[in-house]
Amino acid sequence: MSTLETGKPPSDKEGAAGREKSADPLMVMSVEKAFRVLSAFGRQHQTMSLSQVASVAEMDLSSAQRFTHTLTKLGFLKKDRETKRFELSSKTLDLGYHFLRGNRLVDKAMPYLMHLSKETEETVNLTMPEDTEIIFVSRFLSRHVLNTDVIVGTRMPAFCTAPGIAMLSRLPEAEAVAIIDRSNLKAHTPSTTWRREDLLVKIRQSAQQGYATAFEEFYHGDASIAAAILDHRGRPEGAVNVAVSCSRYTHDEVVSRFSSLVIAAAHAISRV
Repeated sequence: MSTLETGKPPSDKEGAAGREKSADPLMVMSVEKAFRVLSAFGRQHQTMSLSQVASVAEMDLSSAQRFTHTLTKLGFLKKDRETKRFELSSKTLDLGYHFLRGNRLVDKAMPYLMHLSKETEETVNLTMPEDTEIIFVSRFLSRHVLNTDVIVGTRMPAFCTAPGIAMLSRLPEAEAVAIIDRSNLKAHTPSTTWRREDLLVKIRQSAQQGYATAFEEFYHGDASIAAAILDHRGRPEGAVNVAVSCSRYTHDEVVSRFSSLVIAAAHAISRV
């Protein structure tokens, strides 16, 4: 429970994690703290007072004041003159923009994603793996928009998404198991496959099929089918998926209509 929830003043401002990181002689702790402040903002904390920043970022008030002042001067935070509350500025988008513009996978996948989007007339996504999660890095929306909450930069658990299972299935099983064991396995919907043994069966099945499916496992009404994109070493570096509404397609229809298309797109991108 956070200090905001308990109403207690912040405890050890660095925290155990901070003390552990400080043991790394190459770690610049002031940089880590600055990113901790930026990362404190989000859907649950869109704007914050100085004391809230200190609490959520787990640092003392003096440190929070210095870091918010510096980040405001650099243009990454905005401070309301009347309320004195802070929020992220549009400049924080710069890093994401430079990532997308300079990322080789996004660049080489773009024409194939566009073609798949036109061919299927459905929503097409490109995702990348990051430990236990997947990150959406490109989206082509159809007129049948499923969930407007999903945008570029959205993260989801790998274990309950078609792209995540597709990428896990192309890893050595020991690596896939390790990722599953690090994941926060829980049911996001009544249809979520979240038990370890069931997930391993699903990963092995995906490896045999060349694709993975997920029906209402993270969002109600959402159906997805995905295939992994491999790098030159044969390791998964991303996944392409088609997302549709469960009200428009059955599981068998999704597989029969889209499995060969996502596999072909993933293979084509892998060869570039």
